[in-house]
Amino acid sequence: MKLSLRRCLDAAASIALASLILILILILIGPAQAQDAPGMRIAVRGEITGISGDVLRVRANSGEMANIDLTPQTQVRAVSLANIEDIKPGSYIGSAAVPMADGTLKALEVHVFPPQMVGAGEGHRPFDLVKGSSMTNGSVGDLVVSNGRTLTVNYKGGQQKILVPDDVPIVNLTPADRSLLKVGVKVVMFVTQGADGKLTAQSISAGKDGVTPPM
Repeated sequence: MKLSLRRCLDAAASIALASLILILILILIGPAQAQDAPGMRIAVRGEITGISGDVLRVRANSGEMANIDLTPQTQVRAVSLANIEDIKPGSYIGSAAVPMADGTLKALEVHVFPPQMVGAGEGHRPFDLVKGSSMTNGSVGDLVVSNGRTLTVNYKGGQQKILVPDDVPIVNLTPADRSLLKVGVKVVMFVTQGADGKLTAQSISAGKDGVTPPM
């Protein structure tokens, strides 16, 4: 009986040690490498170089080539040019941004959602456009154009002030279909990776009329 108890305790200690080692490994490799884990959502930015049935061939901005599967559930959105006048109090927008010294965010891009997409991705969270960037999706409260074009963006549980410099791209994001997906079109795709390494598109933002999605 004592021997069985000792074995149980030794086994429990081994499991605890293995769990601790796994946690330390995940901390050390960081989020960038953790994105390669199966089932994780990954951003792919690049250009469509080929289409074969339900498979897109994409050259990523990093130079790598990838085959990405489409499904009936894959959402396609068109990205077209917009300007600050398209944003009004109550508009639902998204903005990738980086923090400034005073806590205000400086926009790297702004995309304006159509009314039917209000609530999509609402909130404030880390984003992978550049190091330290975030994504904020919410409704515009105030828009002060005379003070460097500053937006107040409200979302459930919080608020962010976002400065939009004159040279920051502003685009409209609207529902589209696969007819927009052609060779040469620039895309931002959010994909998941299966255990077999296969990439499947969950959503695709595709540039319309030569636009490069800035997200």
